[in-house]
Amino acid sequence: MNNERDVGFLVGTSICSQLGLLKDGDQSTFDDLREKELKHGRISMLAVVGYLITAAGARFPGCEDIPDGFAAFSGLYGSKEGQFVALQMGLFFVVAEIINREAYWAGCKSEFPGDYRNGWIDFGWDTFSDEVKFQKRTIELNNGRAAMMGIWGLMLHEQMGVSILPGGYLPGHP
Repeated sequence: MNNERDVGFLVGTSICSQLGLLKDGDQSTFDDLREKELKHGRISMLAVVGYLITAAGARFPGCEDIPDGFAAFSGLYGSKEGQFVALQMGLFFVVAEIINREAYWAGCKSEFPGDYRNGWIDFGWDTFSDEVKFQKRTIELNNGRAAMMGIWGLMLHEQMGVSILPGGYLPGHP
């Protein structure tokens, strides 16, 4: 933990635990926090893409009248179609949370924190060398970190009324 052999280690940095969550150096606590960091990064990557796609005007069929940005919440809950879309999104996250776990019942053991393949979704991962796996995991972790900051920046700028999107477009505002 906290050396150049760790996934996501950045040269010139060290573990920063302002809340003292890692003060005892416990590997299981570190792995738990790493898994949460990966999950938040993956969700943030989806959030950034979704935010930008809806800002570009793309909508699901039947939801063409739903605004983008934070205004989407009132649009979703203001109509039956919107409520159905919100229900579908909620169900998707519930199912994803259930199936994206280490599958003890199927005899599958995670290779690393955040490994949700469960023995059946591989896409060639097992064919990579350890060096390539390490590199890809580091890239995913750092992309997730960037996406967490990216969606935060997009949301804050929308709330401040300042556009950072091309053309000066501000989601949720006519």
